[in-house]
Amino acid sequence: MATRKKTETAGQKVLRFIDTYCLTPEGSQVGKPMKLAPFQRQFILDLYDNPKGTRRAILSISRKNGKSGLIAALMLAHIIGPMRQKNAQIVSGAMSRDQAALVFNLASKMLDMQPAFQGLYRVVPSSKRIIGLKEGVEYRALSADGTTAHGLSPVLAILDEVGQIRGPMTPFVEAIITSQGAHDHPMLIAISTAAPSDADMLSLWIDDARRSGDPHTVCHVYEADKDCDLMDKAQWKKANPALGLFRSEKDLEEQLKMASRIPSMEAGARNLLLNQRVALESLWLAPAVWKACGGEPDLEAFRSGSHVSLGLDLSMRNDLTAAVLTTRDDDGVIHLVPFVFAPEQGMKDRENRDKAPYTTWVNQGKLVAVPGPTLDYEWLCEWLKGTLDDMGIEVNSIQFDRWRIRELRSAAERTGFAQGVEWVEVGQGYQSMSPRIEAFETYLLQRKMRHGMHPLFNMAAANAVVVADPARNRKLEKNKSTQRIDPLVAAVMGVGAFLEQPSEFSAEAMIG
Repeated sequence: MATRKKTETAGQKVLRFIDTYCLTPEGSQVGKPMKLAPFQRQFILDLYDNPKGTRRAILSISRKNGKSGLIAALMLAHIIGPMRQKNAQIVSGAMSRDQAALVFNLASKMLDMQPAFQGLYRVVPSSKRIIGLKEGVEYRALSADGTTAHGLSPVLAILDEVGQIRGPMTPFVEAIITSQGAHDHPMLIAISTAAPSDADMLSLWIDDARRSGDPHTVCHVYEADKDCDLMDKAQWKKANPALGLFRSEKDLEEQLKMASRIPSMEAGARNLLLNQRVALESLWLAPAVWKACGGEPDLEAFRSGSHVSLGLDLSMRNDLTAAVLTTRDDDGVIHLVPFVFAPEQGMKDRENRDKAPYTTWVNQGKLVAVPGPTLDYEWLCEWLKGTLDDMGIEVNSIQFDRWRIRELRSAAERTGFAQGVEWVEVGQGYQSMSPRIEAFETYLLQRKMRHGMHPLFNMAAANAVVVADPARNRKLEKNKSTQRIDPLVAAVMGVGAFLEQPSEFSAEAMIG
């Protein structure tokens, strides 16, 4: 192997090692010297030449920008290259066995392809280990659904695609971090596409690095601007620094063109291809479609003599309950006005549980705090009756879920609420909900809806999950949604009063 230059920095040594010895393991350039992109070279220099010393490093980029190959090359630099340490343990961590095997296989191929590496290593495929024979370095590829880091003490850990982790931490990553505690200068590197939400681990790490300015953290994030046009090529480059090098611009363009035509693909494209924090798994509504209908509802439309329905979703007595006024004006536009209720007592506990600012929304008049520890249906009926009378709005039908409806109807009779109103039971299964979901989608896609960007609507729309049966009928699934979706459920039921509106769009036009 080539003689090292004493004047080189650690980062320069790693770059020279990769440039000189690492060969491309797969693809059209297989067997040729690995060519690092400028953003990769800068990350390596900042990582290893940090005058304060690096304990944590984050590289967040879109898919197909060479993450796995970079991880494999960095691992080799520590197994047999210039960063090897006597009897050191190093690990790569991934969320699945397949992802862990990918990094291990790439590193193994890069070793086997380079004649200069012969005699310097031993590969143990059965346990996904590589031994650096010169210094006794041991590398292991770990996965969250397989071998854990317990019992190890890695001086270096590189985490692959930790943006897949939901929530602030996972036992797998926690085990890796705590296992590094015996070292004075451990290094943890995370290379991943963005996590979907601000509350996920990778997002928390990035936000902390940006806020704190911790000199021991290196953080490089390549992301498109929030709410940018999908077809803005300048934004593509922001999130794909390898574009035109080993990231195909044609492939990226084709995927984003399709996402711009099909709303159900937008969230996934923004997260995976533009590296934005946009939830993508099983969500129903595309964010851009929802926002496009965020105009304020016209209260005069409810007083014009048109049919007014009230979608009613009763939850447990100590949770959220939603009542949504719905009407359609002469132009065929649906107007939605939500009323959302929660018991005043225990509000803070629910706020912490749901990670939602309920107290703030109460102060803003967006959430109604009902006195006491539970929801008093008689109080609720009196409130609705008085509020609707003050607004000059007469309800013609109530679209309701059967949950606890007998208690509420009894309270309505006692208070004189909704006298002479048609009560329409709406089952929450596939048969009843599927046509309502399709109608709701149609109004959204035609931009014939005004929901006013009410914050509880927004919370529900950002988290609603739809599931389908084998016949492709669909329903909203509360148990799989990450936050409360009661206002949206009530709105979908309310729109059921206008099912005669023909559907002109595919039911696949949303996320689901």
